[in-house]
Amino acid sequence: MDEMDRPREACGVVGLYTWPEAGVDVARSAFFALYALQHRGQESAGIAASDGRTARVHRGMGLVSQVFNEENLSPLQGHLAIGHTRYSTTGASALQNAQPYLIDTLHGPLGLGHNGNLTNATALRQQLLERGVGLMSSSDSEVLTQLLASPPPGPPSRGPDWERRIQAMMARAEGAYSVVILTRDAVYAARDPVGLRPLCVGLLRDDTGQGLGYVVASESCALLTIGAKYLREVHPGEIVRLDRDGLHSVPGAPPRARSASCIFEYVYFARPDSLLDDQNVHAARQRLGAQLAREAPADADLVISVPDSSTPAAIGYARESGIPYVEGLIKNRYIGRTFIQPSDRLRRAGVRLKYNALRANLEGKRVVLVDDSIVRGNTMGPLIRLVREGGRAAEVHVRVSSPPVRHPCFMGVDMSTHGELIAHRMDVEAIRAHVGADSLAYLSLEGMHAAVREGLQPDPEATCAAGHCDACFSGCYPVDVSHLLSAASPAKSRFERGGR
Repeated sequence: MDEMDRPREACGVVGLYTWPEAGVDVARSAFFALYALQHRGQESAGIAASDGRTARVHRGMGLVSQVFNEENLSPLQGHLAIGHTRYSTTGASALQNAQPYLIDTLHGPLGLGHNGNLTNATALRQQLLERGVGLMSSSDSEVLTQLLASPPPGPPSRGPDWERRIQAMMARAEGAYSVVILTRDAVYAARDPVGLRPLCVGLLRDDTGQGLGYVVASESCALLTIGAKYLREVHPGEIVRLDRDGLHSVPGAPPRARSASCIFEYVYFARPDSLLDDQNVHAARQRLGAQLAREAPADADLVISVPDSSTPAAIGYARESGIPYVEGLIKNRYIGRTFIQPSDRLRRAGVRLKYNALRANLEGKRVVLVDDSIVRGNTMGPLIRLVREGGRAAEVHVRVSSPPVRHPCFMGVDMSTHGELIAHRMDVEAIRAHVGADSLAYLSLEGMHAAVREGLQPDPEATCAAGHCDACFSGCYPVDVSHLLSAASPAKSRFERGGR
């Protein structure tokens, strides 16, 4: 059970190609890589592996550690594999939507794992059905799989021509996608032309530093977990092929003049030890907190965080403001996602199942409570009451290290309607009164971008200028979502009419 007020990401992906003679247990390596990506999705997990002749897959509902054991990992033999851990955005939370998908084709096995959300999934699905293609799930990822299984346009080729198939898929798919693809002889990875969802590549090494193969993953933390060296990000619009001859870059779809990777990765989604745009996420979050302190100072005695994701921002706020940072909320780290529902009494206890207030640090103090975001507004009020009642704090001043979330996301995050977003319905003062804070302030949109950009280094190999998608804050989307917006909000609000 996790009822915290956090947006949830779609999923995490990993792909490995190792030299056959290296003897790497790719399924086990994929398992531990997925374990490192567990924060990106907790509903289902799966791994597909191939020895170059046959492919096998195991998928299941639950956490990575719940889905896999020695018995179901051991049949996943081979030297190439892909893996996936999922949180559903398109398609229900059900086994038929678990990934990776694995199908047989005329040219051997085809497996796919997808992170993101297609904005034209409904139209593509209809086109496939009209062609007589049967679909077993409601996921847009199966749509991508069937697009890859279809012959690419143009003259027929003797072989599978997977690169042309992937290029044809990228020409038709719109929205967000970072995908890993398993074929008989190679693992492919591709990223949408805007670069909305993250994807990076690394070199798998043994203890002596000898190369064993290559890895792609949603985040660099997965590479480090299995002993791989981070090399670089997969560029927007790029196809990467991992095979017997090494690592190859193939043009996939023309990248946009300016990329638009999701800025919420810096705010919350990515693990703090990961690299995004070749900069450390933890350091970026500290800069967000420091910028917040400059923009929204508070007359207080202590700075505390909502652990764990807000801790770097709280540290940055404390350093910049000169107010000491202390632990104020203790997280029960053994309460994760569970299928056991609490009783009505425990449900009413809310955040007390997950946090306890450290009264020895808080009693009688004026507290700055730093959080990374307020999305639906259903958790901050109970947290403030916990700090006041359990911690006996004198005042609670809330500071948020991102701007108000006022617009839905259609690119792989579970914020799909205006109505569920508290900042779309209320202004800042109304939210403050609703949650019961003594004061409330958010980081500005300009301040958020400045803090993230501060750590960026010019990349001479980049195919387009660096940029970020901030649509959930600004309402400015990098791809056409007009048909989705009309469904998300039948009546326009003052924010849509007049700005932020």
